[in-house]
Amino acid sequence: MIVIDAASPVPPFEQLRAQLARQIQDRTLAVGARLPTIRHLAADLGLAVNTVGRAYRELEEAGLIETCGRAGSFVSAAGEEGRERARRAAADYAAVIASVGIDAGEAIRIVQAALTSGAAAPASL
Repeated sequence: MIVIDAASPVPPFEQLRAQLARQIQDRTLAVGARLPTIRHLAADLGLAVNTVGRAYRELEEAGLIETCGRAGSFVSAAGEEGRERARRAAADYAAVIASVGIDAGEAIRIVQAALTSGAAAPASL
């Protein structure tokens, strides 16, 4: 279920994009699942068509969905590839953290700070 908070400082397209991305990443929306049309979802959520369109475009650019013209938009298998890349990156990061003697709590704080700032994590410590 998607909920848009009109009082939130986060723009509606970003709220929608983030919620759909989370549903794809946690597999609530399975690979190949068909998404509602932009017009239908906009009407259901009380949003402008362009707002939903922007969220879909950003999801497509991130490789999480595929748009197939009149056939609609579907959850992409590329999202699974992204999870696999993330797993490999996490394993590499864990090896670096262990080699420099940083504990798990600090390693998690480093990742959270990188995610919050939107900056890419450094290649090495």
